Amino acid sequence: MIRPAADGGEVSVEVADAVATLSFFHPKGNSLPGTLLSRLAEEVAALGRNPDATAIVLRSEGTGPFCAGASFQELQAIQSAEQGKMFFMGFARLILAMIRCPKFIVARVQGKVVGGGVGMTAASDYAIAVPGASVRLSELALGIGPFVVGPVIERKIGLAAFGTLAVNAADWRGAEWAREKGLFAEVRDTIEELDLAVADLAARLAASNPDAMARLKAVFWQGTEHWDELLPARAELSGRLVLSDFARQAIAER
Repeated sequence: MIRPAADGGEVSVEVADAVATLSFFHPKGNSLPGTLLSRLAEEVAALGRNPDATAIVLRSEGTGPFCAGASFQELQAIQSAEQGKMFFMGFARLILAMIRCPKFIVARVQGKVVGGGVGMTAASDYAIAVPGASVRLSELALGIGPFVVGPVIERKIGLAAFGTLAVNAADWRGAEWAREKGLFAEVRDTIEELDLAVADLAARLAASNPDAMARLKAVFWQGTEHWDELLPARAELSGRLVLSDFARQAIAER
């Protein structure tokens, strides 16, 4: 099922042999405007309730970036703090949908990952990448800061590694760095090996006990119950910061 967006992006879902493949695409580097964020969150929640799907593969289309993060066009269009909060709530809702989903989510990371895409990867339960899948949190350079995605990234890779990404907003960190810190579970040499590894793991998960996996996932994300209040508060903070003169100039120069 493909759900196109007016801006050229789309989200699609396919379920076969108890594996759901959730794909997204946007012509601007697989960036995430509000429409795609909402649809991804909706589809994750729906797949969590779908009895035909036991495991979920999250992927983006194309051979370029896995995800270029937030849509700069939408960031530039924000005119009020409320609009800003609404935009950043898109990332909050997607993260919450992913960690609350009772099924394991395997991320197929075929390219570079920026900003909100790093948060989406961290919210996955198992990420497999290729050597070219460098990561960067560019939010501070934009005058914002990675506030909404911060909690899930910090939980996955620890405060020190999160701080490295958040403070040095200009430099890329390689896929091996991301694997060593725990953002990626595996790094495979080629796209072909990546696809084989993702398919093999997804098939094994599809044949596993759904109740055991749901209970194990609950253990993984235990202690995040307060995120239902924390992430909206972070979205509100980001929504105010994006209106600053510093942020407006930095975003306009991109």
